[in-house]
Amino acid sequence: MATPEATAGGEVTIQRLVEWHDTDAAGHQHHSAILRWVEQAEAELLRGHGLAGLFGRTPRVRHEVNYRSRLWFGETVRTRLRIVRLGRTSLRYEFTVHGESGVAADGTMVIAHVEPDAPAATPWPPEVRSALAGVVEVVGR
Repeated sequence: MATPEATAGGEVTIQRLVEWHDTDAAGHQHHSAILRWVEQAEAELLRGHGLAGLFGRTPRVRHEVNYRSRLWFGETVRTRLRIVRLGRTSLRYEFTVHGESGVAADGTMVIAHVEPDAPAATPWPPEVRSALAGVVEVVGR
């Protein structure tokens, strides 16, 4: 289970252990584990801003991960996620995943806002823009 270490403004850091199901046949983290940990951090960050209602309305439209080193079963992992830009219909995160020997992965993830049954991205509701104003660069209207 992930535990938040710190939350400040537009960022959060969570800590957890690499569990058996996070590893692959080679014994280190499976590539998909990184994104699951980033999404756990995202959940903490959104909850911290009173935006849990966004779950189910924010599909991922792009992600990029740079794998720097391996993480092993039982190792403590810290995932730092930061909002860097809120656009008219999308939001960009940057993340870093640290293991016991330093940075294991870093990258970016872009999500879009989509209202239920909408065929494409929709503008962020005013309450989202309000909640994130002052903690992140807000562009577009």
